[in-house]
Amino acid sequence: MQDVVASAPPSPSALPETRTWLERLWSSIAERGRPYADVPSEGLPPLERARRLARSLLSERGEASGAAVARELHDAVCGLAGEDRLGFFRFLVEDFGPEPERLRKAAETWLATPTIEAAARLAEVAEAPRQELLRRMNLAPGGTHALVTLREELTGLTKSEPVLKVLDSDLRHLFASWFNRGFLELRRIDWQTPAAVLEKLIRYEAVHEIQGWEDLRRRLEADRRCFAFFHPSLPGEPLIFVEVALVKGMAEAVQPLLARDEPPGSAKDADTAIFYSISNCQEGLRGISFGNFLIKQVVEELKAELPQLTRFATLSPVPGFRRWLEHEIAGAPEGGLFRAEEATALGGTGPAEAFKAMTEGAWWTDEAKREALRAPLLRLAATYLTRPNSGTGGIDPVARFHLGNGARLERINFLGNTGGRGMRESYGVMVNYLYDREHIEANHERFVHSGQVVRSAGVDGLLNLPRLAPAAPSRSAFARLLGGEEKSPPRPN
Repeated sequence: MQDVVASAPPSPSALPETRTWLERLWSSIAERGRPYADVPSEGLPPLERARRLARSLLSERGEASGAAVARELHDAVCGLAGEDRLGFFRFLVEDFGPEPERLRKAAETWLATPTIEAAARLAEVAEAPRQELLRRMNLAPGGTHALVTLREELTGLTKSEPVLKVLDSDLRHLFASWFNRGFLELRRIDWQTPAAVLEKLIRYEAVHEIQGWEDLRRRLEADRRCFAFFHPSLPGEPLIFVEVALVKGMAEAVQPLLARDEPPGSAKDADTAIFYSISNCQEGLRGISFGNFLIKQVVEELKAELPQLTRFATLSPVPGFRRWLEHEIAGAPEGGLFRAEEATALGGTGPAEAFKAMTEGAWWTDEAKREALRAPLLRLAATYLTRPNSGTGGIDPVARFHLGNGARLERINFLGNTGGRGMRESYGVMVNYLYDREHIEANHERFVHSGQVVRSAGVDGLLNLPRLAPAAPSRSAFARLLGGEEKSPPRPN
């Protein structure tokens, strides 16, 4: 069979600019409103002009004139750089906070008479005028993208400029509403998707780097799926995307899924959907959760398209494992982490030192080292992943995400990722989290309320623990969404 070389789609620069009907509308309104707008002279210093435009925008009452000022402010802020840009951020914090006297009186009124009306009034005056200014800035064509970019800048500034944290908090509060799940659109990404979007997938992939167009094409073949969330105000910008492999059985290693020389299989022969990469695309939307909705909706889409699929699971990294294990080895008495049989396999009288020496270099290519390290790495990875959701360092971030969504820790895979990043972060260990729709809500409740990690018998076997009793399935909204029938919990005798 001849190798197929992927040809790149048209250059993104050759594609027409995508503007939403809402942007075109506001641009037209802004044009008509400019003669009525209070727009300061362009001869002013850039920072001073931006400040005056911000004050004018907040005081503006006319719709058309307000749109005109918002567009002028958008252009003025985009033109600021260096100290002027930082100065504008400080200006937003210092000049647009709640009015202290009004806030004090409202607080005193509520303390004296804690009625619903007094609480509503307190909430009203406690909201900084800065939030209303940001809402009006959002009316400019390209305003949403500019504000997301602004917050991305803030993430790199708040450590050295802690006063800017309040601006970051305001933007996060507004984004939580503007990017509510109800406004998001799920789209399947395939080879017919515009090149500008495909190029962004290559750039934003955060888990398994996409090595150019040929690699991307393989990830979009018949036995693969890719889905992304989009927002109407950012039509060509994916917010988050997930890559899925349609396979037989539970995939235990990522390299076969990423191999470009393997011919695509048939999606209709698959019984398992493996979510092997989830990437957030917009740094300015950090802290706004999309992933839990994305996975659940993609499961719905896949089940509707391919009803023979019986399992939905991830093949996930364990980014904190190696760091945690090195810390534990350094703090434990010599050999304290290793069982007797593991110490014997590692060789020597100092298993900790032997472990460290053995895991240097390309150890996974040496069969003797692989077999000596298999048992301790799997057991210690299970220990790391089943710690309570509290305490020093907390649980692994990827585990927290999936367990918090109601997945089950299904299987820990030895040498699941022998790529550079996988070996650096986790000695190659990868994990399958299983999304069992009958138990997804019960699993979620157990994790968030007690920190309990719901896991399979196989994981308990690595820890030599008795099997946990499964949670009784609840009336799952998720299962209803997918059209699955519910099983009633057994009646007590």
